[in-house]
Amino acid sequence: MILTIDFNSDEALYMQLRNQIIYGIANDEIKEGDSLPSVRQMADDIGINMHTVNKAYSVLKNEGFLKLDRRYGAIIAFSVDKLQAVEDMKDEMRVILAKAICKNVTEEEAIEIVHQIYDEFLT
Repeated sequence: MILTIDFNSDEALYMQLRNQIIYGIANDEIKEGDSLPSVRQMADDIGINMHTVNKAYSVLKNEGFLKLDRRYGAIIAFSVDKLQAVEDMKDEMRVILAKAICKNVTEEEAIEIVHQIYDEFLT
């Protein structure tokens, strides 16, 4: 998996890393049970601070994407609490849709965007 970090972005580096790992999972580039590089190795590979990688891994763990083990490192392991995932998705989408409404994006346009994104991940 190739990670793309934009050092000029306003988005925090740890969130960019988190998002890239989630995209890799969604695209089936990373599978359940796969190991991620150690914090030190990931930091060296992409040229960021170890604390930034550690924060991204911690967020992924809290969100149910990773299991952290002192012996085996960061392992992709999904939390299967679908009801919680749906609630989390609603919370995140509520803000995204509010922003879209403020920018005059129609419901139809928003639904089409969702379909396009699903297609990107499923093809």
